[in-house]
Amino acid sequence: MPNQKPEVIAVIPARYESNRFRGKPLAKIAGKPMIQHVVERARAVKMLSRVVVATDDQRIAGCVTDFGGEYVMTRSDHVSGSDRLAEAAEILQISEHDVVVNIQGDQPLFPAEVVEQVAQPLLDDLALPMSTLIYKIVRPEEIDDPNHVKTVFDKDNYALYFSRSPIPFQRNPDDKVKPTYYKHLGFYAYRKGFLLSFVALPEGEWERFEKLEQLRALEYGYRIKVTVTEHDSIEVDTPEDLLRVEKYLLNGV
Repeated sequence: MPNQKPEVIAVIPARYESNRFRGKPLAKIAGKPMIQHVVERARAVKMLSRVVVATDDQRIAGCVTDFGGEYVMTRSDHVSGSDRLAEAAEILQISEHDVVVNIQGDQPLFPAEVVEQVAQPLLDDLALPMSTLIYKIVRPEEIDDPNHVKTVFDKDNYALYFSRSPIPFQRNPDDKVKPTYYKHLGFYAYRKGFLLSFVALPEGEWERFEKLEQLRALEYGYRIKVTVTEHDSIEVDTPEDLLRVEKYLLNGV
C-alpha cells in the first residue's frame, strides 16, 4: 500500500425514479433543490478532497451543473446505492487505497462532523475495509420500527449484526435495567478496493431476509467499524418530510 495519506472522496448517489417519492433529489427545500443542500454541506467538510453526485438521470445532472457541482452518469439498472457508488468510483479512477464516503442524497441536514466520524476509522487503520455510523435511540417508538435498523457491536466497536427487529431482545421485561438500543445511520465509508470486491459478492442469506446490504459484508467475514455519533439523521422519504426539513432550516438548524 502506498505511503501517502489516503484521499477521502464523497459520492452522493441520486436517482430520479423512486418508489415513494419520484424526483426526490430535485424537490425544493427553502428555495433550493435537495441535492444542492446535500452537496453544499458535503463541500463544507474539510476532510473531503472531492464531492461528486452519481446519477442516472439528465435532469439531476443538469441541476447539479446549474449550481456548479460535479456529477458522473451511471447506469440505470443498479439494484443498490453501493452498486452505483462502485461504478462512480471506477469512472472517477479513485485509487484502491483511497476512502469513498457514501452520503445519502436524501439527508440534507447532516452536520460536517458525521462525515469526518465515518471516514476517520479508515484513515486510522489502513487495513480496515468499511465503517459506518450508529446513534443511541432516544425515541422509544423507533425500537420496534423496522424502518429504523438496529445494531449490536463488540467491545472494540465492530458490528456483530444489523436487524430491523429490536436487538438485543430483552428476555425478561420485568428487569429494572433496560437494554440500550442503537440504530444504524445511512453513512458509509469504504476502502475503494474493498468496495469493488463487496459489490461483486453474491447476495448473503441474512441480507436477503432483512434487506440490509451491510449484512453481506459480515456474512462474508469482513469487519465493519461502527462509530457512535451524537447526531441523528433526518431523511426525506416523503413530500411531508420536506416540510419538517424546511422547518429545521428556517429555524437555523
